[in-house]
Amino acid sequence: MPPPLTFSRALLPLQFEPLPLLFVGIALALYALGVRRVRRAGRRWPAARSAAYYGGVAVVAFATLAGLAAYDSVLFSVHMAQHLMLGLAGPMLLSLGAPVTLLLGASGQVGRRRIGRLLASRPVGVLTHPAVAWLLFVASPFALYFSPLYELSLRHGVVHALVHAHFLIVGSLFCWPLVGADPVPHRQSPGARMLFAVLTLPFHAFLGVAIMGSSTLLAGDYYAGLGRTWGGSLIQEQNAGGGLLWVAGDLIGLVLVVLLLREWARSDDVIAAREDLRIDAAERAAGRPAKDATRPY
Repeated sequence: MPPPLTFSRALLPLQFEPLPLLFVGIALALYALGVRRVRRAGRRWPAARSAAYYGGVAVVAFATLAGLAAYDSVLFSVHMAQHLMLGLAGPMLLSLGAPVTLLLGASGQVGRRRIGRLLASRPVGVLTHPAVAWLLFVASPFALYFSPLYELSLRHGVVHALVHAHFLIVGSLFCWPLVGADPVPHRQSPGARMLFAVLTLPFHAFLGVAIMGSSTLLAGDYYAGLGRTWGGSLIQEQNAGGGLLWVAGDLIGLVLVVLLLREWARSDDVIAAREDLRIDAAERAAGRPAKDATRPY
């Protein structure tokens, strides 16, 4: 049983978890190598994409390697915060970093062909289809918290690590096609992606309210057996975790919606500019002067 959770203890001491350490190290090294190769080839790589990707890795590292991770099997609210970081905030930032685009730019011709074949393969196409990814993203938390799997993950370290990996993978499958920074097998219009993003918000709220309103403690036998003598009661912790999922989950989801709205507006501007160019070209071909873009039509 760790001591009472404080701000400083949420940061330190760092936890030694081999799999998260391996993921963070490989993710940072490969991305940095890719940026270096792209720039050596004389191409520019946007700093905003690098910042988003490194921010996503930092979120995953904080969730699994900071002092907070020592409390994820002690406090339900901390577990839920970890769930949101691994399942939504981290994947959203990683996807904004456009790692596949970077990989394509840093690879040779043979490597790009192999990556293209992988993206066009049936398994990748099925898993990254927005409807499939959305269903996995929405259904997974219900399957976890309202089944014996949640208590099993608290009692067994291997299952606990697999649940963390599941959060990160499913969150990435959901965010990657929606963000649209990378080439994906099923390119959806901004409106369709917006629809999938908006449809997740009620499910976060519904699950959070269901957890808060439940008269049965989730993994009650496990939490009662810990003998924790500090902090809120078991039901207070469960209510706090449900409220966090409801509020913070919807806030992160709204950030994703805002990003999609911004991209939608940009795509409309691009379409309008292309249409202007088409009209100008047609008028020049007909021998008429093109319209002045600075004058109203």
